[in-house]
Amino acid sequence: MSTSFSQLLRRAKRQEGYFELDVPADWMQGRSVFGGLQVVIALEAMRTCVPSTVLRTLQATFVAPVPEGIVAARAQVLRRGKNATHVEARLVDGDATLAVVIGVFGNARSSKATRSPRRPEVDTSQALELTFGPGFPSFTQHFAARWLRGPLPFSGQPAHEQVVEVAMKDEGPMTDGHVIAIADFIAPVALSYLDAPAPGSTLTWMLEFLCDDVHHQPLTGWRIDAELIAARDGYTNQAVTVWGSDGTAIALSRQSMLVFG
Repeated sequence: MSTSFSQLLRRAKRQEGYFELDVPADWMQGRSVFGGLQVVIALEAMRTCVPSTVLRTLQATFVAPVPEGIVAARAQVLRRGKNATHVEARLVDGDATLAVVIGVFGNARSSKATRSPRRPEVDTSQALELTFGPGFPSFTQHFAARWLRGPLPFSGQPAHEQVVEVAMKDEGPMTDGHVIAIADFIAPVALSYLDAPAPGSTLTWMLEFLCDDVHHQPLTGWRIDAELIAARDGYTNQAVTVWGSDGTAIALSRQSMLVFG
């Protein structure tokens, strides 16, 4: 039985500095919980300490696989300044740390510096509707996607750019957590270099939010523009821009990833 993102979070246990979620098999990514959901769990723990301040950045390090079942996160405020608050959350299994996430929450400041990215035009006439089934990670069943540009993973076609249109199969409303999940939907761009399936995983992930409020955004029509910046010795680095359905730049992502092949 499939459990939607919103249903999943409604079942969680919360108290100050602690968040606990029972993650079912349909939210797995190979042998670990979907990385985007891991960061959402950490964020929810942080929100018990900082409930309303705008999220500005997240920095995550994935230390070890997170198994299906009860996933717990503990959070603490590292520093609460005049405008910015730094919070740390750790996904834990007993005394073992499985992931570390630092969030920065900040109030708006007055500034003359203003610039908004513009979404580039992409030809959608050859878009490929992705049909999820055997061979796809379990969590992908909660998304709908169209491949707009670049070769598919494991196609044996080296490329450094991919563009994917993404929607979440969820009742909403849209939250920062949905944005995190959408931002982590795309696989390592470097997997297109391979001509046979092989695993890949994220070591570190930084996500910068460019929009104060995403609640007005629908769950459909999102676009992920990904670029492979560098790849060597099995380590890859990619940058992603996440665009809302109205063309607004919602988040910037930078990931250091492993590709085993």
